[in-house]
Amino acid sequence: MEEIDFDLTRIADAAKILVQRMGDRRKVALYGQMGAGKTTFVRAICQVLGATGNVSSPTFAIVNEYPLPDAGEVVYHLDLYRLKDLREALDIGIENYLEDEHYCFIEWPELIEPLLPPDALRIKLELVHETQRKILFL
Repeated sequence: MEEIDFDLTRIADAAKILVQRMGDRRKVALYGQMGAGKTTFVRAICQVLGATGNVSSPTFAIVNEYPLPDAGEVVYHLDLYRLKDLREALDIGIENYLEDEHYCFIEWPELIEPLLPPDALRIKLELVHETQRKILFL
């Protein structure tokens, strides 16, 4: 299993590596415990992609959308932590986000694992130390 170790001061470098690894893939499932840095990492990825606006946790909104003006598209950032079952995911239109051509970063994707596209990039963020993280490519 491939992994990337990084210090939070170098998170932009780790985000660049991930964007390169994504290639043509637009769906990324982010696994990891609470506080592992999933939202912080999505924020860094969005900066690499050229997103404008404030990239924040969609925990309460469930879905945030960030424009990529230079590319003429958007990034969807989903946080499924508060959803209780697959029905709730379907009620918010999860299939639309997964079938859409735009980037989609999904925190807490366990609930929708059966719906994830086969080519979705799956990563796990691990807290190594207060300022150290590890990304595992699953």
